[in-house]
Amino acid sequence: MNVRPVLALVITAWASSTLAQGFAGLGSDAEGFAMPHRGQRLPFPQDHGPHPDFRIEWWYLTANLEGADGRDYGIQWTLFRSALAPGEGDGWQSPQVWMAHAAVTASDQHLFAERIARGGIGQAGVTTQPFNAWIDNWQMASAQDNLENLTLTAAGESFSYDLLLSADGPLVLHGEDGYSVKSAGGQASYYYSQPHYQVSGTVTLPGGAVEVTGHGWLDREWSSQPLAEDQSGWDWFSLSFESGAKLMGFVLRGESGDFTSGTWISADGTAEPLEPGAFQADPLDYTMVEGRSIPTRWRAALPGKGVSVEVEALNPQSWMGTSFPYWEGPVTVTGSHSGTGYLEMTGYE
Repeated sequence: MNVRPVLALVITAWASSTLAQGFAGLGSDAEGFAMPHRGQRLPFPQDHGPHPDFRIEWWYLTANLEGADGRDYGIQWTLFRSALAPGEGDGWQSPQVWMAHAAVTASDQHLFAERIARGGIGQAGVTTQPFNAWIDNWQMASAQDNLENLTLTAAGESFSYDLLLSADGPLVLHGEDGYSVKSAGGQASYYYSQPHYQVSGTVTLPGGAVEVTGHGWLDREWSSQPLAEDQSGWDWFSLSFESGAKLMGFVLRGESGDFTSGTWISADGTAEPLEPGAFQADPLDYTMVEGRSIPTRWRAALPGKGVSVEVEALNPQSWMGTSFPYWEGPVTVTGSHSGTGYLEMTGYE
């Protein structure tokens, strides 16, 4: 009997019970897991690595790129860790599940792939000295213990990329020194970013290899109950303006009302957390995507900074048809500020 297909089915089913339960599941009970606490300092480089006592965690890299062919591209590289129980465990006894998504998006195509791995057997993981995040042959790695210079690789059936990333600005701690509140009830996560990458390398598509340059944004977040029970999903924006300033803003949709927050990042890298409600985002146009009505053009505003922009998908069909499906893709920004960015939307059934 060939056990590999059986193991694949077991791992997929296990991952589905933890990661693919739907984003609303992040508001379910997290008894036994560690919880974020206000006032906790984030020590580095330790916090670049995994936190197995928390239920959910991710290393999330997006980049807006311009090809030597004159076309715009976006790439995504995401490694998720989810736990059935807190702690590491040895070998096959590990309660940790790893899942990764990679994608390349252009105006006329959106290509993606998924990997799933069991923890404890070396197939996936993150180390900090030096930093290395991997699953199978997908890798985000550094020769040092920080995130300043990274190599990034991934490949699917019809695409691959091999990129170099170099940070020219500081890490950004969101919320209160990395303690990011997600609901009026006080649900929270630990959340920081490196939004200052300069990116270069090669993206390979069915039509061949393309040399690309651009800028990237890495998000790091972990928690055990980041959503309230009535919150079903989120709309998350990372916007980089031609002025050098940046804006991260999110809308968490809930039955009792939406919760919005974010961070304003000045051109010199200084981060200013936003009060709940300061960031505004309203859909302008919808697109039918895989049988779902998805908002793919938005009005985003931060009145306190004079920001009123239109955010539009480069490719409205940027659907990630993975174990837990969601929309993720590059966007263009016009209006009071011009630029590019990324938009993630979850919980659209």
